[in-house]
Amino acid sequence: MLSIGDPAPDFTLSDADGNPVSLSDFKGQKVVLYFYPKDDTPGCTKEACGFRDAQDDYMEANAVVIGVSPDSEKSHQRFRDKYDLPFLLLADPERQAIEGYDVWKEKNMYGKKYMGVERSTFIIDEDGIVLEILRKVKVDGHVQLVLASLSR
Repeated sequence: MLSIGDPAPDFTLSDADGNPVSLSDFKGQKVVLYFYPKDDTPGCTKEACGFRDAQDDYMEANAVVIGVSPDSEKSHQRFRDKYDLPFLLLADPERQAIEGYDVWKEKNMYGKKYMGVERSTFIIDEDGIVLEILRKVKVDGHVQLVLASLSR
């Protein structure tokens, strides 16, 4: 289980355009790494659009926002283009980062149990160390909460 103060597990995943992206590419910047269940669903869209709308504030805080879900590159392309998302969306169909950050969890909807991504955000400092871990994220107010954490 990942803890605050641990080195953030590195990974290499494809972005929406098929380009490889590694977490280590962002050394020297803070990273807001957020995991979400599925492109173009109500909660995930609201969260992504919140990050989009606060993009200038994140840039001012020297932080890059990266979204990760098990969706495909094509799905990410459609999601990014539909909502004009200015940050990276990484495809993790093999759950490399999802399992590395321990966000693949048993979920329960209407009494039916299934495995899926637990909405979670990790704030990583310029040296690749985990500063904050937010699990079971509620979408409302989340973007502002993360921004406030960055300015501490």
